[in-house]
Amino acid sequence: MIYLCSGSESRALLLRNFNVDFVQKSVRYDEEQINTTSAKDFVYIASKGKLEAAIREYGLDVPLLCADTVIAAHDGTILRKAKNLEDARRILKIQSGSTISIISSLHYKSKMLAFSDISATHYHFSDFEDDDLEEYLASGLWKGKAGGCMVEGFCKKYIKSVDGYESTAMGLQVECLLPWIRD
Repeated sequence: MIYLCSGSESRALLLRNFNVDFVQKSVRYDEEQINTTSAKDFVYIASKGKLEAAIREYGLDVPLLCADTVIAAHDGTILRKAKNLEDARRILKIQSGSTISIISSLHYKSKMLAFSDISATHYHFSDFEDDDLEEYLASGLWKGKAGGCMVEGFCKKYIKSVDGYESTAMGLQVECLLPWIRD
């Protein structure tokens, strides 16, 4: 068994789908203190900070798994969690008809093993339909999602091409983790 140190329902779903025994326990880490324009650096720092917070709070008697995800726009701009409805609209319009990279970083640590990974999945979207976008925004499902994006939901029908694991885009590259946690 491991502790998934995240409140993300998507990450929990992924672990359940891959038959990983876990207990979900959130940790507090202030991502606003991170000062970088590199998406890869941002997710690494955030997931590492969450791991350090989890070690302080829970120790290592049970292995810990921490992760973070951001979206990088085609120009490299980091698209984080939207602060409000207008910010979500702005962020999603940047993605419409564009190519994005969803970058996830994970840290797994037990008494015997430390494993880190940064993975990216790249999506090319067709243009989002205005009515569909407004309906999605009104639903509130974008809240708490990196870039407001749900590749398993709203964005799915707009995907023209994909390169990488869907799990990475959902916030946890389980396929990269499994060899390290399975007997």
